[in-house]
Amino acid sequence: MASTERFGYEWKKYSGMYKEYETQFWKWIYPINKDFIKGKTILDASCGMGRNSYFCLKNGAKKLVAFDYDKRTVEAAKRTLKEFKNTKVEYKNIYEINYRNEFDFIFSIGVIHHLEFPERAIKNLIKALKKNGTLLIWVYGYEGNEWIVKYINPIRKITSRLPVFLTHKIAYLFSIPLWFYVKLVKTRSKYLNQLKKFKFRHIHSIVFDQLLPRIANYWTREEAKSLLKDLKNVRIYRVNDNSWTVVGKK
Repeated sequence: MASTERFGYEWKKYSGMYKEYETQFWKWIYPINKDFIKGKTILDASCGMGRNSYFCLKNGAKKLVAFDYDKRTVEAAKRTLKEFKNTKVEYKNIYEINYRNEFDFIFSIGVIHHLEFPERAIKNLIKALKKNGTLLIWVYGYEGNEWIVKYINPIRKITSRLPVFLTHKIAYLFSIPLWFYVKLVKTRSKYLNQLKKFKFRHIHSIVFDQLLPRIANYWTREEAKSLLKDLKNVRIYRVNDNSWTVVGKK
């Protein structure tokens, strides 16, 4: 089962909306803010269940197109965004999209680091931007995640090949102790402090998400920034001391 299909299982199972999602979204897309979103034509590249699209539409996006490459995921996103008339959710492969000079703002959250050919996907997203349009990606960082690379990646090599329902069960072996740890132990970690506010179901979905994919790249600051080397004014921002938001203009 490919990673897109495995994530499709996740989005079908975890299609609920939590209040902390919105706070998380604005952290991921900083320095983009609500004022920037207003009146923009937006593309959500590999949209998952559509929650990030939801916050853009809620805050005044003129038009939004979202796509993903799993039919269950697309259906989950349609349900999430059903109240908005100025949106379209499509079943598309990021390697084969044919949008050209259409969008003011394109974002891709938590996707590029799972791709076999990230540069190819980014070239397609750049083609979809209008002149002077903005592209933003959020990706895993190596700095701050060395322990995941060392200890979790070897486990993922196994769990990403198991039946997805079994991987979901195995995730409890990690999410239960993580739940108690974040609730009971004081830490300086920005990310773990953020998790203190999360419900157990949300924490379990995060652990499950880590164990699902066949590919998960953890990029250094230089590697992450170079992903948008074909754009102008490329800027990079640290998120929760463990990930990168990279922004550039066409």
